Amino acid sequence: MSNKIYPIGIQNFEKIRKDGYFYIDKTAWVYQLAKTGSYYFLSRPRRFGKSLLISTLEAYFQGKKELFKGLAIEKLEKDWIQYPIFHLDLNIGKYDTPDSLDKILNDHLEQWESQYGTRPSEVTFSLRFAGIIKRACQQTGQRAVILVDEYDKPMLQAIGNEELQKEYRNTLKPFYGVLKTMDGCIKLAFLTGVTKFGKVSVFSDLNNLDDISMQEMYVGLCGVTEQEIHDNLEEELHELADTQKMTYEEACAELKRRYDGYHFVENTEGVYNPFSLLNTFKYKKFGSYWFETGTPTYLIELLKRYHYDLEHMAHAETYADVLNSIYGDEEPLPVIFQSGYLTIKGYDEEFGIYRLGFPNREVEEGFIKFLIPYYTRFNKIEAPFEIQRFVQEIRAGDPDAFFRRLQSFFADTPYELVKDLELHYQNVLFIVFKLVGFYVKAEYHTSQGRIDLVLQTDKYIYVMEFKLNGTAEEALLQINDKRYALPFAADSRKVFKIGVNFSNVTRNIERWVVEEL
Repeated sequence: MSNKIYPIGIQNFEKIRKDGYFYIDKTAWVYQLAKTGSYYFLSRPRRFGKSLLISTLEAYFQGKKELFKGLAIEKLEKDWIQYPIFHLDLNIGKYDTPDSLDKILNDHLEQWESQYGTRPSEVTFSLRFAGIIKRACQQTGQRAVILVDEYDKPMLQAIGNEELQKEYRNTLKPFYGVLKTMDGCIKLAFLTGVTKFGKVSVFSDLNNLDDISMQEMYVGLCGVTEQEIHDNLEEELHELADTQKMTYEEACAELKRRYDGYHFVENTEGVYNPFSLLNTFKYKKFGSYWFETGTPTYLIELLKRYHYDLEHMAHAETYADVLNSIYGDEEPLPVIFQSGYLTIKGYDEEFGIYRLGFPNREVEEGFIKFLIPYYTRFNKIEAPFEIQRFVQEIRAGDPDAFFRRLQSFFADTPYELVKDLELHYQNVLFIVFKLVGFYVKAEYHTSQGRIDLVLQTDKYIYVMEFKLNGTAEEALLQINDKRYALPFAADSRKVFKIGVNFSNVTRNIERWVVEEL
């Protein structure tokens, strides 16, 4: 039986090392960062180990050699110099008023000033910060190390409030600008965040920042690679398999299907979500651990604001400059990608086009389930039961019950979601069939105001055509004319051809007709 203590929710490197928690060695990368550059930015999804990385850098620059005993950096570093460190953690605040950010910054500055002093003329945040860095350098004889954790938290929480975002940007821009003006007094600056939110406007004075988010050499800096699992958790993999009554190979495959698949750079190995991975090993049980710890409400704000096509999101194509871009006025895709809900699935080198998709089962199922209350009248408690009933009706060969239930998904649709009715009905169908598709085989296609869908179980095949403001009969005619059911003509399963019409007037399914092959 493994005796590992898993650091679930523990983001302090010193605590992990002193209290004997399990740690996957990332210190060779820490050494490389320290020796090869001065100003870094790293974007990774939440719960991906960014705070632990910041804490590791802090311990290293504090010269705490004893914490690194037995780790890769112990053999690399010879000097172990102690530097003055300024660690700004923006994770701790709730940013809902103009002075929310001011209070956090002021608290940090006062703490640093109590150690390094102040001058009466330093009246702005940026002047105070610059003065602190300068005095720290003079008093210690060493240049300062600046660590900023979750730099984008204020802006993320203020999505939908442009005035508040403007206030936060105007505060942070000169504050971060100090990192450039005080270059001679700074050994290293490392900033992390979920998104590259406002990177141009917030960091426009800081054009010496090295963004390593999509650099191949730092793919494994946060998260866990498959090799690291086998190097560090081989015994635990066998225990997980035994507990789940799986073979070793089945357990590895299930772990990969659920939690692997993050590709931050094209044509590189996948990275596992560390939070879900450690929870799975601790409890020896597969679960949706990442989703249970947070709610991506800012994504819903973006999707609703832009009336976003969810099917497009599931297999979008885009360019590197979009993936690397900031949250703008037209395209929520960069934020969805940077937040970890989409990842790189393929890359066309000739044209520089990235193909995106959901990284794994946990993210795909969790995100789609999370959308239900925002697009239908069902809350998150009711929704799983509705999906279960859908699946039961499909497996039982009862298309009429299935469509009556589908009608209820469109009933009482919130008005603000129906500005584009066609897109709304496509999005609801996408959500339903994505979730049903986790239990039965589902193929879903949209083009030019119409949808065709195939659902397959062990006994039944459903070939469906949806129309908007046409007739159910026209939809069925299209199935027959286009011979959508032909691939299943020799199949032993029962085949239903179903034409469906969605009405603009009732904002719901108006009628369906069923024909057996």
